[in-house]
Amino acid sequence: MKTPPALEELIEEGVIDSVLRSLKSGKEASVYLVASGSHVRCAKVYKEANKRGFHKLAEYQEGRKARGSRDARAMGKRSRHGRAEQEEAWKNAEVDALYRLAAAGVRVPQPHGYFSGVLIMEMIRDADGDAAPRLNDVQPTPEQAREWHAFLMRQIVLMLCAGLIHGDLSEYNVLVDAGGPVIIDLPQAVDAASNNNAFAMLQRDVNNITACCGRYAPELLTSEYAHEIWKLYQGRKLRPDSVLTGQFEHDQTEADVGAVLEQIEEARKEAEIREQGRRAAAEREGD
Repeated sequence: MKTPPALEELIEEGVIDSVLRSLKSGKEASVYLVASGSHVRCAKVYKEANKRGFHKLAEYQEGRKARGSRDARAMGKRSRHGRAEQEEAWKNAEVDALYRLAAAGVRVPQPHGYFSGVLIMEMIRDADGDAAPRLNDVQPTPEQAREWHAFLMRQIVLMLCAGLIHGDLSEYNVLVDAGGPVIIDLPQAVDAASNNNAFAMLQRDVNNITACCGRYAPELLTSEYAHEIWKLYQGRKLRPDSVLTGQFEHDQTEADVGAVLEQIEEARKEAEIREQGRRAAAEREGD
């Protein structure tokens, strides 16, 4: 196996000792097993934007802050500097999320540093010491499926209490080691408070996990965890130990269309009056 240039640099700098083998290659990055002293760890080498297959990047980056006003303007204009800043923000997002979520008690790989575009992190192992399988590669019993579903709903709550939503959570982004599920792949993690797509992403994360576990425990398919969790979050009542039931009563009240139209018309008239005043002021200045 040819050692990637990014990892050759880390060997030269003494960050890692050697590359053992390729572990996986995905749409966002390639992951390698590397030796670091007496430890075997994972090295995640991110792909450049033009080689990455992940779609809808803009909706994930909404709400992410640039390092300065110049960087923010450049990102908005999509200049060369702006694209470089977006690329760096994308890579840094996973590093920041891992440290933030590990501190919040979320079961994620322990990060061991970020060096020149490469994330070094804990290797998640199965009971035999080999690389742990993904959730989609295991067939749990109905009891295990219920336990794992409840555990992952709790992890989603912990993430949200830390202000983050995974954004791409599914059976393909969860490993299963001897202790149960471990959440991976977080470069698309979004800030729940500043992203307009936050609930849609939370709901998709919950639905993906529910659909997977529901194949083995079908009663899970009728649960309403996404709405229940989001309502608690919006009401500032969500806590790491919040009791969840999976039940939620949707508001059946019909919208007052007439009242909404009246508000729209009032807003239109107010805007028209402001525009007339602006024009009159401009005419007076021109006289």
